[in-house]
Amino acid sequence: MAQPKTPNAVAAQRERLGEQLRAYGSAFTELGRRFAVSLGVHSTDAFALLEICAAEERDAPLSPALLSKRISLTSGAMTALLNRLEQAGYLTRTREHRDRRIVTLRSSGDVKQLADNFFGPLNAQQDAVLGRYSGEVLDQVETLLSELRASLDAGLGDGGSP
Repeated sequence: MAQPKTPNAVAAQRERLGEQLRAYGSAFTELGRRFAVSLGVHSTDAFALLEICAAEERDAPLSPALLSKRISLTSGAMTALLNRLEQAGYLTRTREHRDRRIVTLRSSGDVKQLADNFFGPLNAQQDAVLGRYSGEVLDQVETLLSELRASLDAGLGDGGSP
C-alpha cells in the first residue's frame, strides 16, 4: 500500500505538475499561433476554428454561445470573429436544430484539411509518446487532468478572489 504523502510533498508535486502543464500550454499556444499564421488569421480565430473542428469530431457541434464560453469572448467579439472566419471561407453558420433560432457552427472542408496537414506530423509524434504508456496509466492521467481542471473551474466560479 502506498504511503500517505505529507502536505509539503503534495504541494511540491503540485508545483512540478503545474510547471509542466504551463510549459505544455505555452508550447500549445505557440503551435496555435503558428497555425494562425499559416491560415492568415489572428490566433484567437485559429483557436476558435480548432474548437469548432474538435467539437465536430466529437459529433457535438458548437453554437456561437458555446464557443464564446470555450474561448472566453463577449458576444460582440464572437460575432466579429465569426464574421471574419465566414468571410475567409473557414466556417459556415447553419440552422440545423429544430429550433431554427439556434445557430450551429461548421468548419469548411478546407480548414479541416489544412489543420490535418499542419498538425498531422506533431500528432504522430505525440501518439508515439502516448503509445509507450498503458491504457490504464493514460486513463489515470486523463482523470487527474479532469479533476485538476474541475478544481480550477470551481475556484473560478465561486465568486472568490481568483
